[in-house]
Amino acid sequence: MIRFALVCDHGHGFESWFRDNAAYADQAGADLVTCPHCGSAKVEKSIMAPHVARSDKKRHAGPVAPPATPAAPSDGAGTSMTMLDPADLAMRALLREFRRHVEAHADNVGGRFAEEAVRMHHGDIEQRPIYGSASPEDARMLIEEGIDVMPLPTAPDDRN
Repeated sequence: MIRFALVCDHGHGFESWFRDNAAYADQAGADLVTCPHCGSAKVEKSIMAPHVARSDKKRHAGPVAPPATPAAPSDGAGTSMTMLDPADLAMRALLREFRRHVEAHADNVGGRFAEEAVRMHHGDIEQRPIYGSASPEDARMLIEEGIDVMPLPTAPDDRN
């Protein structure tokens, strides 16, 4: 196995492992090597310091490579994990976009979500889009009462 430092045409740096140089060439030629940050298949090997076996008795931490300097994602989320396939990257982007849409177009009522939803359902207050938090028991009660609710998904990268 060999680890390559890679960079996409947008300047995002990342690392990936391959069986050998030929495996990298085959996968890159078939556009199977994609940037985990932006999904670009225009990827090239970057300059990387080789791993050199040491003959002295000093401890060595392993191969030395220049630190990858990925551009920060524009959505403010942390950097993505490497080795994700394009479908997984697309799903994560959709989850982030869905969450952003809800947060931009609904009121955050925090822990009062169940109470506010029930009051709207019974006509005690004006209907409006809301989001917040609810315990599993509160969510079950809302569903049993006929109130449509759904969890607001969090992309895996957003939890790191």
